[in-house]
Amino acid sequence: MSATIDEQPTLADLLRSALEQGATENLPELIDAHAAQDIAQALGELPRHHWHSLFQRLDHARAADVYAHLPTEHQTLLLENLGHDEAIRLIGELSYDDAAAVLDELRDEHAEAILGALPQDDQEALTALLAYPEESAGRIMTPEFVTVQPEWTVAEALDHLREHSEIAETVNTIFAVSPEGQLLGWMRLKDLLLSRPRSIVGSALRTDIVSIEAHEDQEEAAKRISHYDLDVLPVVDERGVILGIITVDDVLDIIRDETTEDFHRMAAVGDLPLSMRDATMRLLYRKRIGWLVILVAVNILSGAAIAFFETSIEAVVALVFFLPMVIATGGNAGAQASTLMVRALATGDIQIRDWFRLGSKEILVSVTLGLSMAAAIWLTGNWLGNLEVANAIAIAMFLVVVFGSLFGMTLPFLLTRLRLDPATASAPLITSVVDVVGIVIYFGVATAILQLN
Repeated sequence: MSATIDEQPTLADLLRSALEQGATENLPELIDAHAAQDIAQALGELPRHHWHSLFQRLDHARAADVYAHLPTEHQTLLLENLGHDEAIRLIGELSYDDAAAVLDELRDEHAEAILGALPQDDQEALTALLAYPEESAGRIMTPEFVTVQPEWTVAEALDHLREHSEIAETVNTIFAVSPEGQLLGWMRLKDLLLSRPRSIVGSALRTDIVSIEAHEDQEEAAKRISHYDLDVLPVVDERGVILGIITVDDVLDIIRDETTEDFHRMAAVGDLPLSMRDATMRLLYRKRIGWLVILVAVNILSGAAIAFFETSIEAVVALVFFLPMVIATGGNAGAQASTLMVRALATGDIQIRDWFRLGSKEILVSVTLGLSMAAAIWLTGNWLGNLEVANAIAIAMFLVVVFGSLFGMTLPFLLTRLRLDPATASAPLITSVVDVVGIVIYFGVATAILQLN
């Protein structure tokens, strides 16, 4: 006997039902009972014609909070469907880093129209953020932070924090600066609260400062926050003047986006600006067809290599039986090595200088793998063919596996050295190259050992 459990309606179901049935009087209570993150997620599951209706029933602060947690593509679509005044009001409620990210995704004329209608202070702050390179730390920092002076008393510092707390994104970590704005040290809010009111702030400052320059890469910011277990990373200029801060939530977005991008590239798919749910068939086709055409062109070489050894194939037809097995194993070995290296380079676990040490290790690993696979295929070849055929395919298997492993390990390092994304060393690219070289090795060894013309 099996019991049927009624599936509980999701938040998206409840919102859709209220909007479609006109029971909008229940929406405020339903919205207030859920976190902004949950509402943002549910909004993405609703038909797009409900988005505007729902946002019209949110107060300004709540709407900005929900909007800030939407995926970038949803933010852009929603903002383009709002009225001009609504869009300006919504952007004005966002933190500067979130607002800059939204404006960056809009059409130039739309972004300029919204930016020009904002207060002068907001225009200057957003223009300064948008002036930094796209992948830089300065692009994602927020200039909304509060600093203290090292010569102040603890009481003075706390009064200053209370007075300016509304403009600060966070005060969990407090930075002390010189009159010129140069970063001098930091302390936890807890340490400040537990200090005596008349003691000097400078006496409790920590000077082991971890910061990042505004023009450095966003991924470097993520690595430093992760490595040093920071809540906040200060962003400085070349003189050490603090310009803004990067918080943990910003870093999580970076890590998610970079990881997604790496997975797409390793699968030989172009960068997808939209989620899979929102991506159109045309977009998915366009992002995938390019690499497939390139790989077809590469695989034409495989056909040419097979045609070159046509005489050997006619002499020993059994060679064709073992060809897919040998080539696939070499490609898989290369893809394994490439994936391990790409991930280790992306996380900072290894550097370019580690190539020789890792190369020596990979040689030993690949030789061991090659011998193991050669032994397995030798038994099969001896059973289905004869001793000479078994010897030929075993030696070819060994060489192809070693080549595939070393090529898969080396290519990500080479791309990194050339300042290219190592994730471009995708599994399809690795396997295609190993296929071509593997066919030449396979038939070359078989021709030599079996003394075929």
